Amino acid sequence: MTRQPHEPPEQHHEVPLPVELPLDEYVSTADVDLKTQIIRFGVTGGLSAIVDFGSLLILRYFGLPFEVAKAISFILGTTTAYMINRRWTFKAEHSNKRFAAVVALYGLTFVLQVGISALIFYSLQGRWNELIVTTIAFVIAQGIATIINFIVQRVVIFRIH
Repeated sequence: MTRQPHEPPEQHHEVPLPVELPLDEYVSTADVDLKTQIIRFGVTGGLSAIVDFGSLLILRYFGLPFEVAKAISFILGTTTAYMINRRWTFKAEHSNKRFAAVVALYGLTFVLQVGISALIFYSLQGRWNELIVTTIAFVIAQGIATIINFIVQRVVIFRIH
């Protein structure tokens, strides 16, 4: 079919690819030393904590109960953490077994984090303003979960093939 003089030429639109971290080819976890992994885990954890805590504050602002807001913010933060840690901290390829292990670990840390956060939040509620109480609850629960996550991910999960 020929194009009429008043018709614009056909345009082909390509669908953009998802954003990927600019990393070299995958190497095994053993090729990334402990110090590098701890630093990368810390940076990733900081970014993920911003996502988690920021979401928590926004959801509380809109009136969600603490436990619901914390549950949603946890999911957002841990999803961010897993995606970055798999690619950057531990340089691991995707594996269904590894993903299942991460889901189990995050299920455990979810229960710990939401439970510890709620316990601290309700124990301190009324002593200080809500922002301070929320921050204290978040920091303590996040600290405990971070230590557990790093140890289990380094020793078990990112050694699964």
